[in-house]
Amino acid sequence: MFNFRLQVFHSVAVNLSFTKAAKELHITQPAVTGNIKELENSLGISLFNREQNSISLTKAGQILLKYTERATAEYKQIEYEIGVLRKSFSGELKIGASTTIEQYILPPILARFNKEHLEISISLYNNNTMNIEKDVISRRIDLGIVEGNVGRKEFRYVPFMKDEIVAFAHSFQPIAKKKKIRLDELIKIPIVLRESGSGTLDIITDELQKHKIKLKDMNVRVSLGSTESIKNFLANGNYMGLASVYAIKKEVAQGYFQIIDIEGLNITRTFNFIYPQGEQNGLLNKLIDFCMNNKR
Repeated sequence: MFNFRLQVFHSVAVNLSFTKAAKELHITQPAVTGNIKELENSLGISLFNREQNSISLTKAGQILLKYTERATAEYKQIEYEIGVLRKSFSGELKIGASTTIEQYILPPILARFNKEHLEISISLYNNNTMNIEKDVISRRIDLGIVEGNVGRKEFRYVPFMKDEIVAFAHSFQPIAKKKKIRLDELIKIPIVLRESGSGTLDIITDELQKHKIKLKDMNVRVSLGSTESIKNFLANGNYMGLASVYAIKKEVAQGYFQIIDIEGLNITRTFNFIYPQGEQNGLLNKLIDFCMNNKR
């Protein structure tokens, strides 16, 4: 079993917080502090610079972190290979995903995966692409699922699935009668979008610019912080929204929302799995393969 003190150190080093490490490991903060002190005593050197409101790694801490990352990866691979022999897999996987993936796509897939592999613990976190990339690099999470592929050399990118951003309106609102509109009509229609900084909004903005349409030229009435907020807003007003087709699939099937086709506008993106380049993890590959074979 992977040395628990090294697990505690790794959690503190990655989070740079004794409190966050305690929550992550489900132990008390004094237990975290005690394990770190015992590890420092056994090595005869300080691993953290302790300041009033923060901590940072010493040179020794940086060296130890490098080796604990390797040890953690090796232990996960040991768990997997033993699982192959036992024909029963166990372990823990931490996944970070953007909102659309975390909320609308992964939960049913992970439910089926969990049904087949009860001893594999999975934690799913929601964050933006930039923070997911940071968490993958620091090993806070094992796997990221992000929008697009910017080609960063430190990552292995595995295409997962395509997504489409579509225009939609509440079926009971007058605007829903326009099942197809032209680009010049789009500028005049009152619209609700995600907030500035949203990955979805960035993709919409980039695609509109290809047609020489700027966001400031559109009739944007409200910007909201989530797709669910947009859906609830449209239920109470004669507006049009733009969102992932996966986010509204259920309501469209129920007749609650109507998709509005915009002639000449095709907003698509690819979701990619990302993990550190060159890293081997059989359990991770098993999950990726399962997701690829069970996406709908």
